[in-house]
Amino acid sequence: MKKKVFVSGCYDMLHSGHVAFFEEAASYGDLYVGLGSDQTIWGLKARKTINNNAERLYMVKAIRYVKDAWINSGSGIMDFEKEVLKLKPDIFFVNTDGYTPAKQEFCKKHGIQLIVSKRVPSPGLPERSTTALRKECRIPYRVELCGGWMDQPFVNKYYPGPVLTISIMPDMEFNHRSGMATSSRKKAIELWQSEIPVGDPEALAKTLFCVDNPPGTERVSGSQDQLGILMPGLNKLNYDNGYWPVKIDTVLDDDILDFVEKNLWLVQLPQRDDGYDVFADKNVNLKSIRKLSDSTEEAWKAILNKDVEKWGKNTRKCFEAQLEMFPHMITKDAKEVIKAHRNIAYGWKLTGAGGGGYLCLISDKEIPNAIHVRIRKQ
Repeated sequence: MKKKVFVSGCYDMLHSGHVAFFEEAASYGDLYVGLGSDQTIWGLKARKTINNNAERLYMVKAIRYVKDAWINSGSGIMDFEKEVLKLKPDIFFVNTDGYTPAKQEFCKKHGIQLIVSKRVPSPGLPERSTTALRKECRIPYRVELCGGWMDQPFVNKYYPGPVLTISIMPDMEFNHRSGMATSSRKKAIELWQSEIPVGDPEALAKTLFCVDNPPGTERVSGSQDQLGILMPGLNKLNYDNGYWPVKIDTVLDDDILDFVEKNLWLVQLPQRDDGYDVFADKNVNLKSIRKLSDSTEEAWKAILNKDVEKWGKNTRKCFEAQLEMFPHMITKDAKEVIKAHRNIAYGWKLTGAGGGGYLCLISDKEIPNAIHVRIRKQ
């Protein structure tokens, strides 16, 4: 008997890349496809589908490589669990941007082989992705490399310090509520639609900061989000008792930015739960704030000197300081990913305030199933 192969995904705006993915998956056996529902896609991506449940299901079922397909009944990244347990596949086939430690653990628990696609297009055809085809938005995302929480006055009023950010190209659609400044980016899209307007990036960031934090906002979104999206390259945002940095140091040097891109890896974690509260059991104290500030300064120097080991070591110290003040930042999934990569990565931290999203790993060695990002240089 042929092996059963399962894949899961949105498959909105069906294109040749999807078909090549199905063809590769079907080379291992009979292919079954579980599609994320319209509601699930809204929860993960904060956008409506172009094609609804019925349309997407009709098109996927019509592809000759697919034996059967359905709409998954669950929600979130793991919306397929009920259907997979019923199907009992031999293989779970995923793309690199669809791989998560949770899927790996699920497969291990249920005796399913997890295979990651080589993502090779059909001969003579270009490589395709839904994000590239949509071309609806070139607004960047933000990755905080070090120093998160220093942009909040309830932290920086005790001791000044920097936050390191990079503005990254939207080469893939990162999940909503994932620590990539996706909420601020959503506001930027409402404000400017698909392109950053011409103008001074810091001035534009101030506009976005005001839109993001209207009068009466209880928990103000730190300005590293807006500046991290709009300021190109690598930036050191220097805070001292306020919401806005007193100084911004920007690096646009290709060699340094290439160094960051080469040694920064992102591993996808489950999305933050709706009830997540990072402020539970917080312990903001001067000792931890100074550790956060000092380690970020050292990480900045290490990046400028292209010292990956020192960068990683101080990233780890930065994350330790964050956890001392906000122990609820880390989740079981993040701990498992860190444990699995301790011997290959020099350092690690979460992309944002925690509870899920993406884990940043600093390493000069290949990290399987991890994502590289491309820094916006202009």
